[in-house]
Amino acid sequence: MDWIRHLLTSKYLYLALTVIVAAGALTVYALDRWIMPSYTNYFEGLTVPDVTKLPLEEAEATLELYGLRHEILDQRTHSAYPAGYIIDQAPAPRQIVKPNRKVYLTINTAEPQMVVVPNLVDMSYRNARIQLENYGLNLGTLSNESGRFRNTVLRQSIAAGDTVELGTVIDLAISDGLGSRMVQVPDLTGLRLPEASQRLREAGLRIGEVHFQPSRDVLPNTVLSWFPEVEELREGEPLNLTVSERHNVQEEEESGVIIDAEEDSDQSDADDTVRETLPNFNQ
Repeated sequence: MDWIRHLLTSKYLYLALTVIVAAGALTVYALDRWIMPSYTNYFEGLTVPDVTKLPLEEAEATLELYGLRHEILDQRTHSAYPAGYIIDQAPAPRQIVKPNRKVYLTINTAEPQMVVVPNLVDMSYRNARIQLENYGLNLGTLSNESGRFRNTVLRQSIAAGDTVELGTVIDLAISDGLGSRMVQVPDLTGLRLPEASQRLREAGLRIGEVHFQPSRDVLPNTVLSWFPEVEELREGEPLNLTVSERHNVQEEEESGVIIDAEEDSDQSDADDTVRETLPNFNQ
């Protein structure tokens, strides 16, 4: 223990610590002030020249003259430019960059770039639009046709698997959610809401609005009626339901005290939970 006490009271220890801290601070300052700026060419900058509308050979020579590198990023067909001319560049002209920076070029090609058309049928409209963008194709005219599932692609103007030019426009026919045939409306009397939903899906229909009505005679979440009360509907149309809910019975005694009926409280609480967690059937 004596040597530890001697070490802590030695002036050489604190002198060494001071030297280490000072050397560290000086190193950080030198890195920030001179070393890193010199390494990254912090104080140097070049203005990117405009090489669009130039033939590839001339664009390469211009970039090399400015101390910049280049790479051909893409090839596209553009009717306004001759073949082999630059139609786009990144970074854009007149931007300030570091020396030896790489400039990415898009060159006009004499032969159009071809892509294979993807299959968009039965895909949602949103996913079909993303798929077209990924393939470099453009979305054309949208038309609505009768179909069972809303916002799904029924037809595409160019068949899947065909080879077309990059940027080709493809028209889509989108389902409006209504089928072309009439279907029988099932009898939902006495069914609980999940069962009624399943029965409607099997028939090709869907649930519209759900209204709850207090009832003492039937269990909660039981279908009481529906609208419209017809025998047939067009496939995909909604059916509005009136469903039972727990009826809160309140009786007033002669003393004037309000008493809440608590019969079947466990079942009622469970039914309330079913109603609260009921999914939204509006489509």
